[in-house]
Amino acid sequence: MSVNVSRGVVAVSLMMVLSGCNAGGLGSSLGLSSSDPAAATPAATPAVATDQQAFVQGFCPQISLTDSTAVYRSYVRGKDGDAEQVVFQASFADSTRSCSRTDTTLTVNALIQGRLVSGPQGKAGTINLPVRVTVVDGGQEVSNELEQYPVTIADVNTPVQFVYSRAVTIPGNVSGMTRVYIGFEQPKKK
Repeated sequence: MSVNVSRGVVAVSLMMVLSGCNAGGLGSSLGLSSSDPAAATPAATPAVATDQQAFVQGFCPQISLTDSTAVYRSYVRGKDGDAEQVVFQASFADSTRSCSRTDTTLTVNALIQGRLVSGPQGKAGTINLPVRVTVVDGGQEVSNELEQYPVTIADVNTPVQFVYSRAVTIPGNVSGMTRVYIGFEQPKKK
């Protein structure tokens, strides 16, 4: 019974709030009441400037993580592939983004959940992870940057969760096929 009453109160309250948003016209925001004769005449309402109109951001490029670059494993020098010689392993998982636009640019604010685990040869300290951010529009590369992202391991027995964040600014005229690829730069095979 109380659940149904609570739902009803919430529904009525929500409807009142929404109707209140629509009830106030231009006159009410100026402090004019409906009994004010000036509020009823069209000459009393100021003109709305067309250059101040809001717009809806229709496109924000997706963040893409690929299987080949979402995991980075570091080994003791010369011991690649030996599980007992792993220094650490880093990985990227979930991602999200938001975008902002100017007349000429589009800025993609990317956030990616990461995890760093120490291996059998790991030590406490700060590790610089090589993260590459590549923006591709269709088949054409728009931007490509490599950075060393520091993550600190305080205790080799405890995995570290981190959030990689990056604001990438690209030309505003990219197409709807644009993707932002973020991953670890893999060591060169010898």
